[in-house]
Amino acid sequence: MGIRTGQQFLDKLNAMRPHLVIDGEVVSENLTEHPSFRGLARSYAKLFDLQHDAEFRDALTYASPTTGEPVNASFLVPRTREDLVRRREAMAVWANYSQGFLGRTGDYLNSALTALGSAKKFFAQADPVYGERIEAYYEFARENDLLATHTLIPPQANRSVSGSEQLGGQLAARVVEERADGVVLHGARMLATIAPIADELLVFPSTLLRATPEDAPYSFAVAIPNDAPGLHYLCRAGLHHGGGHHDEPLASRFEEVDAVVVFDNVFVPHERVFMLGHPELCNQWYSETGAAALMTHQVVTRTLAKSEFFLGLASEVAAMIGIDGFQHIQEDLAELIRNVEIGKAFIVAAEAQAELSDDGVMLPHWPTLNAARNWYPKVSQRYPEIIRKFCASGLMGLPGEADLDVAREDIEMYLQGKSLTGPERIRLFKLAADASVTGFAGRQSLYEYFFFGDPVRMAGALVNSYDRDPLRARVREFLHRED
Repeated sequence: MGIRTGQQFLDKLNAMRPHLVIDGEVVSENLTEHPSFRGLARSYAKLFDLQHDAEFRDALTYASPTTGEPVNASFLVPRTREDLVRRREAMAVWANYSQGFLGRTGDYLNSALTALGSAKKFFAQADPVYGERIEAYYEFARENDLLATHTLIPPQANRSVSGSEQLGGQLAARVVEERADGVVLHGARMLATIAPIADELLVFPSTLLRATPEDAPYSFAVAIPNDAPGLHYLCRAGLHHGGGHHDEPLASRFEEVDAVVVFDNVFVPHERVFMLGHPELCNQWYSETGAAALMTHQVVTRTLAKSEFFLGLASEVAAMIGIDGFQHIQEDLAELIRNVEIGKAFIVAAEAQAELSDDGVMLPHWPTLNAARNWYPKVSQRYPEIIRKFCASGLMGLPGEADLDVAREDIEMYLQGKSLTGPERIRLFKLAADASVTGFAGRQSLYEYFFFGDPVRMAGALVNSYDRDPLRARVREFLHRED
């Protein structure tokens, strides 16, 4: 089949029958017309259409190694540094389209599957059949241009105990039955972003498992069709309030619904089971397969696009209302410029220092990417703050698009900017509001801050994994230097 069109993606969604709970109703059909999902579905459909656009087709696709048909470039197994650049240039097309606000575009989990499908030596530690299965699934996803969501961690009931101990072990998703033809899952996991519009759910290992027999039922990796019997999604309330692109320019397009996943005795056939038991291997799922490196390569590409957007937005606001000559404004703009250039440097350094894995996959330099994923969640919290500072109370005095029909003369007179008409200034500031003060903006900040997990835990992992011994040795050598 190869790459899908946006319409094919929408048609597939409408043919599915998932169980989605949102705003007091259960939604199971005509997803693309539901107000909570319509805008997001169409934004993702646009990403699929870009694959067919003459301007972007060569960047976004490559020839399938099995059929020769064009498939998405995020499925390309990188064998050279040039392949990594090729993948990143493709990912940048989608990231720039959403200005970095779509955090779960298909290339994120496609990157994970690409690494996992090649990690034969890792899976052989448990059973080679797991490697064969996930390679087959990777090819299935590639050839059918699937969009996946995923879920990792148990619900937050009692943080003083491990996930497998929540409510006596009854809360977290776990294997409750092993059958001759597959396994049965029961319990819950969070947090599945874009769940309502996905084709598939990837249930990959939590990275917080203890390597004990008690954690074995919670140690698994599977793929499930998004409308599998017994699979329920508890969606949070939407952050798009029905406004059009003028009044809610980001939320109307990019509101990615997050959901808690409930497994009510969900059956998974063996061919979709990629690991069963082996908590110690589940804890190494991302680091030892290269999945973390390829996924983070996608993330830093996306977050660079977001940094560039905020630099562009702040610069446009400053120029259009005449504050760009003030030194305290230039100081903030300089901060945004630095972050854009640091983001670019992380990408270039990770690619330049890439090395082949034992399975022959060219992986970007993990210490560099690990530093990037510890850096961005914190610096990104400044972005909406800077926009709020530049716009100030102007963010609160914003008539809606409909008001132009009844008060255009007043809006033209009293809401103009230095270089903008009143209606133009409202439109720009509506964008600034959606990026800095609305519920959509708040969720974006929270999402970025905890994207990879607890920043404190991530910092500890960075310290413990970074080889500082040569630097300590340099200090000791200097202390004993005689000349």
